[in-house]
Amino acid sequence: MNNQGDHFKNVISHAKEYGFVFQSSEIYDGLSAVYDYGQNGAELKKNIREYWWKAMVQMNTNIVGLDASIFMHPTTWKASGHVDAFNDPLIDNKDSKKRYRADVLVEDYCAKIEQKIEKEVKKAKKRFGDAFDENEFLKTNQRVLAYQDKIETILKRMARSLENEDLADVKALIEELEIADPVSGSRNWTDVKQFNLMFGTKLGASAESAMDLYLRPETAQGIFVNFLNVQKTGRMKIPFGIAQTGKAFRNEIVARQFIFRMREFEQMEMQFFIKPGTQGEWYKHWKEKRLNWHLSLGMGEENYRFHDHEKLAHYADAAADIEFRFPFGFKELEGIHSRTDFDLSQHEKHAGKKLQFFDPEENKNYVPYVLETSIGLDRMFLAVFSNSLKNEELENNSTRTVLKLPAVLAPTKAAILPLVKKDGLPEIAKEILQELQWDFNVAYDEKDAVGRRYRRQDAIGTPFCITIDHQTIEDNTVTVRYRDSMKQERVAVKNLKTLIEDHVSMKNWLKNC
Repeated sequence: MNNQGDHFKNVISHAKEYGFVFQSSEIYDGLSAVYDYGQNGAELKKNIREYWWKAMVQMNTNIVGLDASIFMHPTTWKASGHVDAFNDPLIDNKDSKKRYRADVLVEDYCAKIEQKIEKEVKKAKKRFGDAFDENEFLKTNQRVLAYQDKIETILKRMARSLENEDLADVKALIEELEIADPVSGSRNWTDVKQFNLMFGTKLGASAESAMDLYLRPETAQGIFVNFLNVQKTGRMKIPFGIAQTGKAFRNEIVARQFIFRMREFEQMEMQFFIKPGTQGEWYKHWKEKRLNWHLSLGMGEENYRFHDHEKLAHYADAAADIEFRFPFGFKELEGIHSRTDFDLSQHEKHAGKKLQFFDPEENKNYVPYVLETSIGLDRMFLAVFSNSLKNEELENNSTRTVLKLPAVLAPTKAAILPLVKKDGLPEIAKEILQELQWDFNVAYDEKDAVGRRYRRQDAIGTPFCITIDHQTIEDNTVTVRYRDSMKQERVAVKNLKTLIEDHVSMKNWLKNC
């Protein structure tokens, strides 16, 4: 756990030092759980968003985009259930005065049991070597089975208690497991209480006439209320999807783990409208499709897993998370939910307007069912960034810090480096820069020895360094250095665009989906 903790600290400090993520309003001592994306972070975030949009909207003829406003009529949130039921179960420690999400305390307890399972696997790997069959070991080892059974029993009980709103049992579970306050070690807990997460605001010129509004806690409702607008104007036929990226706001009392859980964050969601009765096959389809999108980035199949929900929302008939191995353990990255007809039916009821689709094949109207995929852009950013940050020992016993971002997402695709600031090399370098700028985000750097410039580009994840030297004047070739292997090769200037394109184009990466 200590190594994980150290790595996470390195992630946070590296993100600040190299212009990826800053604390919001830092000169005023910051604002808790609110962050700004710096010059490199804004580029990385944009590239992730575009990678998702291209896969979700551009490559699917039956999925279109939307950009709904953050403010919505307040009845929207009554219809969606957020006014009455958008709560987190919170518990306070009487000694430390710290507040926690009760369910997260229990999940963290289970995560520690999972770490014990991982230790057992590592020990067995060492003992059996190449003959080790991990799947068989997980299914047959008595100690591992006991750990798994304990996790399942705990999570099932918590899910049942939360579903029945039996908060007293959630507290009883915390006490029975002897879960201590992570800060003080105290087990002196208050009762568990529900806390609504929506931010309230007002719309209007005067206090007397102002309407109570909420900042949207999710982007999905903007899609649902525009269902008919999009379907009719786009002449869409079932099945079809509406995708959206945008800001959402939640008054997280226990915001933590850097950009993993924030009060202002960005979602990338797609609501897929389907014929009732087909949700099982579409649920399976989108689970597979979304996992393949993640795997196309090459961050390691072992870092992903599905987690099927024990506790289903009352309107859902299936739900699963794609979990990623963050520096603090496996946590939710994306949700795939079969939402039945709840959303459109609720808005029909509260708005008094029909939100139905006329199916010419069936010759009847019906309220479509919805299959949702929802991913946090900031969490995706953290997954990519934390997985890519490496400290490497080199053959000459020196070390380097390198951000091995998937090249398709890298903020800067290439750095143009004149070997020296004379002999016409900067002029040639700037000509190359101006030509490549039309197609890629490229940087120019002429300060310091070339080795130090390489290290700077390694630290921000630039896949290529292109060095212009005296040989360039003679034969119009440059030295291209590859970030990951540090291999260098001579390349003709005229071939640079094709070389970079082959490595960074979304087309080449998304073909792996």
